[in-house]
Amino acid sequence: MFAIAAIISGCGGHGGSSDRKIIKSTTVGSLTITLAGPGGELRRGDNDLMITFGDSSGSPLDVGAASLNFHMPAMGSMAEMNDKATLTTTTIPGWYRAKVTLESAGTWEAQVKYQGPQGTGQASLTVNAK
Repeated sequence: MFAIAAIISGCGGHGGSSDRKIIKSTTVGSLTITLAGPGGELRRGDNDLMITFGDSSGSPLDVGAASLNFHMPAMGSMAEMNDKATLTTTTIPGWYRAKVTLESAGTWEAQVKYQGPQGTGQASLTVNAK
């Protein structure tokens, strides 16, 4: 994961931003999935993020097609929310720029799915938006 963290923090030339820090990371089998954003935070409203897929040593891995959805279950009189991110590829296989508008602050489940050279899989990361 060190290699991913180092590249995220200095990936200005690859469609990234030098102020992106890891928000949350998880492992699915031997695949590490990392979500990063400005200052390492999610915010209510517009977010410009990076989602990366790598091996255990932090080297990027091409996963093919990927998606990212932010889900918040219904609570009281508030309806369930699903805010789908728009992903675009970067010059690094397995790295995607994600743009999403979160409807509210609070605890979200970032739902990641992928299908391609690394097989088919999914992961969930619990994240907080301010």
